[in-house]
Amino acid sequence: MPVRFQLNGVLIEENDVSPSMTVLDYLRETKGLKGTKEGCAEGDCGACSITIQSALGRVKTVNACLMLVPQLDGMSVVTVEGLSAPDTDMHPVQQALVDNHAAQCGFCTPGFVMALYAYTQTGESVTPESVHEAIAGNLCRCTGYRPIVDAGISLGSKAEKVIPPAIEQSDYYTDGDEDFFAPRRLEQLVALKSEHPEAFVLAGGTDLGMRASKERQPYGQVISTANVTELNQIERDQDSVRFGAAVNYTRALPILEEIAPSFAQLVRRIGSRQIRNLGTIGGNICNASPIGDTAPCLIALSAVMIARGPNGQRDIPADEFFTDYRKTVLSADEILEAIRVPIPSPDLIFRAYKISKRFDQDISAVIGAFALKVEAGVVVSARIAFGGMAATPARAPACAAALIGQPWSLDTAIAGGAALTEDFTPLTDFRASQDYRSRVAGNLLQRLHLDTTQDGVAVEVMAL
Repeated sequence: MPVRFQLNGVLIEENDVSPSMTVLDYLRETKGLKGTKEGCAEGDCGACSITIQSALGRVKTVNACLMLVPQLDGMSVVTVEGLSAPDTDMHPVQQALVDNHAAQCGFCTPGFVMALYAYTQTGESVTPESVHEAIAGNLCRCTGYRPIVDAGISLGSKAEKVIPPAIEQSDYYTDGDEDFFAPRRLEQLVALKSEHPEAFVLAGGTDLGMRASKERQPYGQVISTANVTELNQIERDQDSVRFGAAVNYTRALPILEEIAPSFAQLVRRIGSRQIRNLGTIGGNICNASPIGDTAPCLIALSAVMIARGPNGQRDIPADEFFTDYRKTVLSADEILEAIRVPIPSPDLIFRAYKISKRFDQDISAVIGAFALKVEAGVVVSARIAFGGMAATPARAPACAAALIGQPWSLDTAIAGGAALTEDFTPLTDFRASQDYRSRVAGNLLQRLHLDTTQDGVAVEVMAL
């Protein structure tokens, strides 16, 4: 079946493109829409920003460089060329950039236009902070951010809301050499994974998409989880929240903000809105990177991974899910169905700290996640996990043992940091040396103590 989507108001039925073609290449080379630029090809610079919208969903800005063409199926796609009809006045977003002298060299401008266009569709309060958040995934090479922010503030709610038509979706697409499966139900997904155990399982593609954008490698067979109903559900009861593995960061964020604000703050640093609109917690977990942002938090919070295969469902504690570098306990015919996160009790202290060269949108060197209970000034329980300290994200049992039963004091925090040498022997790589990782991980215990015992102490980069 063809891939069907609306592109700048025109219905497209695409039968001939490779399933491994990126949306960016398709727009530029097949459709001649050169306004969407290629910069980094990994979702960092935002020059390739476009918007997508389903008939029932909101306008979302995404990175075209990380998406495959079949991921557009059923969507309404708008590029910078499609904001205004030919021979008409500019769109209010474009006009605002002109009026505020915010175009600079122009290379990055189309991406900013699309990010701000999506921003006007959200209905959120227009403030300098919200504008900065909206364009955080767009890099201005001329460092002209002030007029761009001014343009965003000037917009208010000028953009009219657009409701696209419903488009029939396909569940299978092929060019004869490669296959792209898009199942709708969990049983279909499980059956496909059993039939094609070597196929790539694609969630949002914010990591896997770089196989096409940077490595220029075909996928062969892809099974997308994006349309699987059960994997897109969020269920909450009195004790826990169950996130379907295909739930993206944008949908998960307000719930994490409520139950674990420090986790939510970390998620905001994972990537821009473009990344959060595509990326999923399930994908981050299944990539099994030792520096994956969410895994240490989930381990510290005693989350449970729910796997599904031909033999049914099984629950796997988060700290048992990772077996080796980029490997998990999932068998070849299993998929990750959901992540169940216990709701922290009011007396649980939870903090997550990410150490990276850039504050926003950077790969971590070390991540520490801490879940403590302190009663009458004494640590009565501690569950601590780190990323970047071993081949997998892992708990720090010796560190936790050094805290439990001790007064929650600076000396205890220092002792807990020193005990990390029993838990980890980190590697040296281009992100950080072994000594740096060991030192900074230990220092995070002192930071935790300051953060939880002294009000008004700055432990994060502060905006002034």
